[in-house]
Amino acid sequence: MLALDGIHDLGGKPGYGRVIRETHEPTFHGRWEAEVFAIMRACGAARVYRNTDQFRHAIERVDPRAYLSQGYYGRWLGGLENLLVERGILAQSTIDERALELGGDARDLVAARPSPQPDPVDYDPVGFPMRRELNRPPVFAPGEKVMTRQQSVPGHTRLPAYARGKLGLVLACHDGWVFPDSNAHGKGEDPQYLYTLAFAAEDLWGENAEPGVEIHLDLFEPYLHRVQC
Repeated sequence: MLALDGIHDLGGKPGYGRVIRETHEPTFHGRWEAEVFAIMRACGAARVYRNTDQFRHAIERVDPRAYLSQGYYGRWLGGLENLLVERGILAQSTIDERALELGGDARDLVAARPSPQPDPVDYDPVGFPMRRELNRPPVFAPGEKVMTRQQSVPGHTRLPAYARGKLGLVLACHDGWVFPDSNAHGKGEDPQYLYTLAFAAEDLWGENAEPGVEIHLDLFEPYLHRVQC
């Protein structure tokens, strides 16, 4: 498993320029993007991956250069190749040979980096949506100040690097939800309470942040601990 601080964790990282929003952006910029979307849906129906968290982690594990250069659906395709190879459905050599037959170059950057020892995810979701009932009360309440966990974790997580070790205010509790950190790696759904927290932008990104801006993040209970008085 890879640590959180992979190339996908770009929030607040300097050097990448402004986020450019495309006016009237189409759903797909080319037919190949629609084909990747169809492959993703087919792989889900065929249980190549069992849950969205597993799929997201497969995307996070593509080659970093490909992640930055091959676009949204290019990342999806690399992630799907990871999953297909890890499940033994296709061999990486088979994919490479087919790419060459279709006009690819042997020197082209390959996004997929399948693991030789992938996590076994062998169960299906209990149901949709991913909300689950918990038989215990939440640890935190709206209006309470909490600190986010400082250290990174191996593998998939929904706590971004820019929000680690930061002071936030609990705004709401959203009941129990499937915990991505566990679910992505086949360790069970392990439902946890989900909270909406408010952070000052300056606390997240320092003096270069836009002044007066408040950021709201939905974060799971294991990411949080009480502020020591």
